[in-house]
Amino acid sequence: MSAQDDSQSLTQTATSAPAPVRHTHNNVASAYLYIVATPIGNMGDITARAIDTLKQVDIIACEDTRTSGKLLANFGIDTQTWAYHEHNSEIQTPKIIEMIQRGHSVALISDAGTPLISDPGYQLVQAAHAAGVGVVPIVGASAAIAALSVAGLPSDKFSFVGFLPAKTHGRVKQLEQYIERTETLIFYEAPHRIVVSLKDMASVFGDNRPATLCRELTKTFETVKKSTLGELAQFVEADNNQQKGEIVLVVGGNVNNDSDDDSIHDELLLRLLQDLSVKKAAALASELTGVKKNTLYQRLLDLQKSE
Repeated sequence: MSAQDDSQSLTQTATSAPAPVRHTHNNVASAYLYIVATPIGNMGDITARAIDTLKQVDIIACEDTRTSGKLLANFGIDTQTWAYHEHNSEIQTPKIIEMIQRGHSVALISDAGTPLISDPGYQLVQAAHAAGVGVVPIVGASAAIAALSVAGLPSDKFSFVGFLPAKTHGRVKQLEQYIERTETLIFYEAPHRIVVSLKDMASVFGDNRPATLCRELTKTFETVKKSTLGELAQFVEADNNQQKGEIVLVVGGNVNNDSDDDSIHDELLLRLLQDLSVKKAAALASELTGVKKNTLYQRLLDLQKSE
């Protein structure tokens, strides 16, 4: 069946569903809620398991049936679709849970990437657990993880922040909550706000805080640029093409905690001096820490004198 529009999906009820089809997961015949990741751009990134799951389930719950319809048609998937988004989740959630309890299998997909990551779905998964319904992840693409993997910033600890508030006051107020956080931070941003957001980040975190701009990942005009927040703000403002598409910002954490700032920097600087000149060591340390290069250069000279 072809994708239905939002108004049609809202009229779906348990009585209009297709006959239940029994599927197996871990060799147990049952009906489940499948959380299925889809490509964030390149169609080739969908997994064979995702295609197989979407073909076999009884219903696919989509953030936008028109958008998902193109993806499904590309892979010859004609499974019935229902709209499931933030505006109808309260209505659709109990319907979907009832469908699964009646023996039907349901897959949840978003417009792109892994559902629930800045996309609808939390309410449905929460309800599934409360009802004793099995929830199965069908893993795949995620813009946040893809960006982290190419950012060139520490990845052992990170926090996903998602979208910042649209208005400046709210955006700055939220950014201020992360000033002292030492882990890498991952943000999503709308293209029409990317310039002002970068400027606000530079103002709050400092111009020299290392960051990576990831835009249109896996797509034709992909951008991955690592620099400082100040330089990225200038780069994006000067190029209108960088103000288009899907954008992820990966920002380095704060390594300038007052309590142990000097000892951390000194240890790093002394290690870099073993292999690099004072100038190169200062430049690399500045990129890694966000501290001004001149400050680190002077500290290196002091350390050399004290040896």
